[in-house]
Amino acid sequence: MSIRLGTADLAKYPFLNEAAEYMHQTYFNLDDLNLPELGHIVERASNRIRSEIEHGKPDFTLERHEIEILTFLVEILIIKAINSDNLTKKHCLCEALRAEKFLVHDLKTHAEPSTKKLLLFKVFKELLKMDVLPSMKYQLMFEVKVTDYLKRSHLFHEQEWKLINRLVHDGRVFLDPDETVRLIRAEVTNLLLERIKQMNPSHIPATIKEQANILKASIPTASRKLAIAPSAYPPCVNHALNLMAVGENLPHSARVMLATYMLAIGKNIEEIVSLFKNAPDYDERVSRYQVEHLAGERGSRVRYLVPSCTKLRNDGLCFATSQCDGLINPVQFGRAVKYYRETNLR
Repeated sequence: MSIRLGTADLAKYPFLNEAAEYMHQTYFNLDDLNLPELGHIVERASNRIRSEIEHGKPDFTLERHEIEILTFLVEILIIKAINSDNLTKKHCLCEALRAEKFLVHDLKTHAEPSTKKLLLFKVFKELLKMDVLPSMKYQLMFEVKVTDYLKRSHLFHEQEWKLINRLVHDGRVFLDPDETVRLIRAEVTNLLLERIKQMNPSHIPATIKEQANILKASIPTASRKLAIAPSAYPPCVNHALNLMAVGENLPHSARVMLATYMLAIGKNIEEIVSLFKNAPDYDERVSRYQVEHLAGERGSRVRYLVPSCTKLRNDGLCFATSQCDGLINPVQFGRAVKYYRETNLR
């Protein structure tokens, strides 16, 4: 068996090809999960998923590589058995966030350049087909091809991700460790989603079914489909609400737009927080704090205004229709339509 990264790395990144190779070489059988001596692995995986359901956060604790790889596999089996699209997305995002934290730390602190290069190759090149190299020009920076950067950065709407605001030289974009890893979060999430989708185990062990049934019962049964009246909100808000309704993750700028708009039209804190319950990374405490902060009830006590249409266009959040003509802010949408109709009836 050839493990080139080292067992400590396999513990942090159990989705790598070498982790699958390790499992293959151990001759692991699914029915082994019914053995009492592996009960702690099943319980550990179940507890992690329960934490994701209740808090929307990944578990960053680390054990030996063989425990982490097995826990990762059992988690996927449990998620597959539960068969909930929203929970599957939430779990994959948590796994991506977990790997992101470890990878940022490793890229910042690995003393051996060769180890750092190997890690970059395994995670970026081998897994995601993306070339990332330690910069020879700037210390603690990494180089990404412009084409690779543009392919991924379009998912971010913040101004700092626009190519014009990046340091670019000789066809490569320079990023710090945090930015380099953040660039692939969605890709790792989608990679894990695809693996779970394509996974077709011969059978599900009894212990996995048992844990899946217990966890399934703990998932809120109330429908989280949002009641949306399309004509009531401007297209930008409708677009955000539709994404939330199917469990997609909104960028920070879109969440600010949605929350401030709802505040502006008179929605209360509880109503607004409930809008975000379908997000894969939903955490009630964090969401409530952020909404209260935007409402001026926390921090600086300054109530935030709804972003202008110009800002929304710049951030890629504008989905204007003919009804938006002449608007400078989304809060004018209903009023402008009403005024237009009343004027033309005279």
